[in-house]
Amino acid sequence: MKKQVCMFVWNHFTNDARVLRECTALSDSDFAVDLICIDDPNNTGLPQYEERNPNFKIYRVKRYPDLLLFIQKMYRLIYKYKTLGIMTLLIWVLLAFIIPSIIILLSIFLILLLKTKCRVIWIRGSIIFRMVGRGFIKDYDIYHSNDLNTLPQGFICSKIRLKKRKLIYDSHEVQTSRTGYDSPVYGYLEAFLIKRVEAMIVENNTRAKYNQELYGFYPYVVHNYPVKKNGQSGEKAPIRELFGLPKDEKILLYQGGIQTGRGLENLIKAAPLFKEGTLVLIGSGKIKDELQKMVDQMNLHHKVKFIPKVPIVDLPKYTRNAYIGFQVLNNVCFNHYSASSNKLFEYMMSGVPVVACSFPEIKRVVEGEGTGLCIDSHDPLSIAKGVNYILNYPEEYQRMQKNCIAARERYNWDIEKNQFLSVYETVIKSNKQPNQ
Repeated sequence: MKKQVCMFVWNHFTNDARVLRECTALSDSDFAVDLICIDDPNNTGLPQYEERNPNFKIYRVKRYPDLLLFIQKMYRLIYKYKTLGIMTLLIWVLLAFIIPSIIILLSIFLILLLKTKCRVIWIRGSIIFRMVGRGFIKDYDIYHSNDLNTLPQGFICSKIRLKKRKLIYDSHEVQTSRTGYDSPVYGYLEAFLIKRVEAMIVENNTRAKYNQELYGFYPYVVHNYPVKKNGQSGEKAPIRELFGLPKDEKILLYQGGIQTGRGLENLIKAAPLFKEGTLVLIGSGKIKDELQKMVDQMNLHHKVKFIPKVPIVDLPKYTRNAYIGFQVLNNVCFNHYSASSNKLFEYMMSGVPVVACSFPEIKRVVEGEGTGLCIDSHDPLSIAKGVNYILNYPEEYQRMQKNCIAARERYNWDIEKNQFLSVYETVIKSNKQPNQ
């Protein structure tokens, strides 16, 4: 009989390649997986329940509390229809004279919910509550939490019960040194919960060593390699046609999140120095508008193009257009400095040489396998020099291309998934908690 796995992830599960690979590997083996993620109210076509195969099912919990949705709906109606707003205000004032204490408390409650961080706390708390509720519905053998924001859910479901279950913590990021995670609370939370898991998984050995220094044990390492595409069709998305570019125009590609700390400002500053080619950025994120304004101010519309985020299954069609791929993270935190970077291997899988930052895990692959050049990602001039070197020496480019094709035989999920499955085998066989 297959072991039952409950996996948590704090996203909509539309573009999470790593979690998809892990769930698929488990469901193709001796496990049945229920993945609990979050609904996206803005995507009406996204089902709350999916069955990818008989052993892999997806449950999306509601993002927003019903009461909050009702309050927001009423607030918008009052704001839109002035007469209704005036009547509501008069009634509210009248009630304030009749039951002042209750109305004052209600007023404070509404202000806190609509205008402060209490709204965010309420929303996140509601998601956690629903995830935990879903996690208790079936009698699972193993719980699997992806990243710190689902570790409390895994802990509650696996340990706050009469018969405890096993818990795996799969940390895709360095939670104690990560952009947007500045509060020491994250470190305290992880330090408390990590002692109560049966196994921890990290992305590479640099992060594993960091974890050992921090918590005293060396976690399992499962690299974030893409699936090897056997017999690739070679189909390409029409990027050049989209922008009216010549058929032989070289596409210099960045794909991924348009976020702070990824060196994208420096990449755009370097673009005017590129000997040839068009810089194309595929993805979405918080600083996309800022980067587009930067392109406007620098008058680089002819040199820099943007494409919205594309479905993960279609991404290789875009990647295959690239002459050069970029991974130019900045050293703004240890999470970035220690990254292996999935996109590095996605470029490799499509035979695309890279210009990349010289951080340890990335440098180990790029220089070790000869799949591109490492540069100073904080310096636009250094980025441009790397690009122009590859453009100037076609024989070097061809060598890098061949190295990419050879390296993808080693850096792929078809091989790495065996290491992932071995973690589960070890956890199942273990009668104790090795990470305590």
